[in-house]
Amino acid sequence: MERKSLRAMQQEAVDTGNLRVRVKREGGEVPVPNADIKISYTGDPGDILEEIKTDEAGQTETVALKTPPVEYSLQPSEIQPYSEYTLQISAPGYESITITGAEILSAQTAVQEVSLRPLRPDQAPDVITIPDHTLYGTYPPKIAEAEIKPMDTSGEIVLSRVVVPEYIVVHDGSPRDTTASNYYVRYRDYIKNVASSEIYATWPSATIRANVLTIMSFTLNRVYTEWYRNKGYDFTITSSTAFDQKWIYGRNIFESISEAVDELFDNYLSRPNVKQPILTQYCDGSRVTCPNWMSQWGSKDLGDQGYQAIEIIRYYYGDDMYINSAEEISGIPASWPGYNLDIGSSGEKVRQIQEQITAISQNYPLIPKLTADGIYGERTQNAVKVFQSVFGLPQTGIVDYRTWYKIQEIYVGVTRIAELN
Repeated sequence: MERKSLRAMQQEAVDTGNLRVRVKREGGEVPVPNADIKISYTGDPGDILEEIKTDEAGQTETVALKTPPVEYSLQPSEIQPYSEYTLQISAPGYESITITGAEILSAQTAVQEVSLRPLRPDQAPDVITIPDHTLYGTYPPKIAEAEIKPMDTSGEIVLSRVVVPEYIVVHDGSPRDTTASNYYVRYRDYIKNVASSEIYATWPSATIRANVLTIMSFTLNRVYTEWYRNKGYDFTITSSTAFDQKWIYGRNIFESISEAVDELFDNYLSRPNVKQPILTQYCDGSRVTCPNWMSQWGSKDLGDQGYQAIEIIRYYYGDDMYINSAEEISGIPASWPGYNLDIGSSGEKVRQIQEQITAISQNYPLIPKLTADGIYGERTQNAVKVFQSVFGLPQTGIVDYRTWYKIQEIYVGVTRIAELN
């Protein structure tokens, strides 16, 4: 697709979106404070628009940046609906990194996660280039597959139950591209990345949730059937749109998409009497049509009409599709109790959260340490609020489903670092 000139793109940038950057050390949950981030338009990196720094938690303040009108992302268009920015990140003792093409959408908050490597002699600065969003750029359409994989082939199905993995291995290219790199990616981070690469965060909440569910079900089908490993490959899924879904190394995600994934991440789509997650294929529905699959732009129109997520899914895949939950979530030390923890709560689950928050505070000193007494009082409520603030969650002071699993994720990250050290 032909690129507009920088001047033309700047003239079209009449709305505002937001950007927040989180910087940590590569390989774990160690925040990098006092990192310097210079922000410029992609294509004009010398003209610095904003310069911000990270705090003790490795977070920056939220910065407002110009974007094209929101209408550009609400219907198929040849006009790019997002602005692209370049971020130059540096910190004492770390290798600097430049990210080009960070996408900012009108009225949305983009979150850019950055991992910095400790400084090594004669190491050139790292550069990450984020390619076009799939609804704007040109990518090969999905090659059709059966949505349910045969279970009578020897060695085809090796897992006995549906498990949400802690990590998946993403092959950044087509399956037979031996030059492509493999990346170990947290499952939730993978889903957030794909959804941010394939739909617009400006779309209705129900549409975002419907698309997140299809992306997760597709992914868990690949996990459950060990699709690529049974073909002799050493990865879970590829980043090729012809074979799988578009995952983009180093890209920013969007807060509204992240929230939907955090709320739904143990779900997938099922049909009656079929154990495996359904391989829910889809297309954009504008440049590519797919009568038996979900249309992304069509799902947006249904969301505008007030359809709920499951209604959108059934509109495309049939009335016998339903939402199921995984039997196990891998890599977490404590399972969700099934209810919110708040002032007045007590017991072992409260004690676990108190112990985990105290462990997390070793790396994130803004978060208060707690006495693990199993009683959810004001000190615990305040510590939860600070945790939520640090990790971009609503600051309710209540350990809800989303907060619970974020605590588990960060706790695992900091304790693994402690074990390595």
